[in-house]
Amino acid sequence: MLLRPALALTLLGALGSPVPAAADSSAGDGREIRTLLTRIHEAAGKQNFQGTFVVSGGGAVSSARIAHYGEGSNQYERIESLDGQARYVYRHNDLVQTVWPGTRVALVEQARSMTSFPALLQGGVERLAEFYELKEQGSERVAGREAQVLLVQPRDAQRFGYRLWADKASGLLLRADVLGERGEAIETSAFSEVTIGVKPQFDSVTGPMRKLDGYRVVRPAVASTKMESEGWAMRQLVPGFREVNCVRRPMESPTASGPEAASEPVLQAIFSDGLTYVSLFIEPFDAQRHQRAMRTAVGATQTLMRRQGQWWVTVVGDVPPATLLAFANGLERRK
Repeated sequence: MLLRPALALTLLGALGSPVPAAADSSAGDGREIRTLLTRIHEAAGKQNFQGTFVVSGGGAVSSARIAHYGEGSNQYERIESLDGQARYVYRHNDLVQTVWPGTRVALVEQARSMTSFPALLQGGVERLAEFYELKEQGSERVAGREAQVLLVQPRDAQRFGYRLWADKASGLLLRADVLGERGEAIETSAFSEVTIGVKPQFDSVTGPMRKLDGYRVVRPAVASTKMESEGWAMRQLVPGFREVNCVRRPMESPTASGPEAASEPVLQAIFSDGLTYVSLFIEPFDAQRHQRAMRTAVGATQTLMRRQGQWWVTVVGDVPPATLLAFANGLERRK
């Protein structure tokens, strides 16, 4: 899904000039689609803003408050979950801290490569036009602001489509719908209220990051690697997707204790087509933990779990179920 409240947002760059809206007109060639989507993505790093956003899909609804400030190349953000267990996420550039006050646990890690609402792009934009078509669909109001509406349609059945609402004045993404094969919204991420151009409050981010006394601090050991070095390869990639990262990482919950917190690291390979991603998790099969093959869906996020020989494979992504199956079927052991 475009929004993951447990993760910090990876927000980048500078904002270009807004493009006038034209109802139901094609956005043209590959360079134009890249320009429009990059403008929306980069606005999330350029603008100082704060507001409340809501994610709904698959019968589940979650909300959070977000504040983002930028100063030159420095980025600061604060996210407060408004549902369930209290959780705060603080980010200063690449350093991310997720804090659970109720259990006095703090997770400290480097920012991941994947982005979240209101950032947009998951990787390179060079080949976006090969797999997506962009159409402008006029303007609408979102959170009290005039927004340009863009329809991003997939050119094949391997990925979902999107409808995007970008603030006309700033370019900031105000709402994003993930669209199913019939064009229905299967997940929505949107600001319910937002203020753009707020005065930066850097200490509201860096202050809490310095105050971890009394917390159990968890620093996951994440090691960069390559699938080939670990004895794995893809016989055939899904068209448009490229490997963008591969790590060995722990899978346990940072709030777990006892046996649940002692699992062995797993291999995670991340693939992206520029707008979405798929993660492959590979670990040795354990009959006590891995009971049966399973497929689940929560909003746009699909999950496939199954045994492959002596290994247990989990494939997760905001893509159709058939795409996850293609990834699982393409995976092979070479050592």
